[in-house]
Amino acid sequence: MALNEQIAGMDKLIGGRSREHELADIVLSVSGIGTTLGAEFPAAVGGSLDESDSPDALAAFAGVAPAPPDSGKICGNLHRPLAYHRRLQRVFYTSALISVRYDPNSRQFYDCERAEGKKHVQAVLALARRRVNVIWTLIRDRRCYEVTPPVTMGA
Repeated sequence: MALNEQIAGMDKLIGGRSREHELADIVLSVSGIGTTLGAEFPAAVGGSLDESDSPDALAAFAGVAPAPPDSGKICGNLHRPLAYHRRLQRVFYTSALISVRYDPNSRQFYDCERAEGKKHVQAVLALARRRVNVIWTLIRDRRCYEVTPPVTMGA
């Protein structure tokens, strides 16, 4: 019981400290990112996105962008890069997994990926890659995420 109290105290401390960061409001506004993942994101990127020139560079750093192993006669097969930041990948993958339940836009994207024949993990990784672009744009524009209803194509 004492250990559970210590863990609860640490969670409150982490949540309080992470809300003081300049990116906290932006990152926490994205569905699927709570206080724990919201604290891990700035820690993983070093406090800002100054090191990454583009969302593609951030996705490659996080390991959610597929890498081509083209060599000789082998081409077209994509795989996970060998070197990537595992904690940052955890932030994007876990938030994508959670957002499928709560964000209608994420759910629609996930369903489209599944309809194309991708497996569950492949669809969640594709959504995680898309979330890199969303978070990058929100931080660049210094605005919070707003859930808008997904656009459906009429006949």
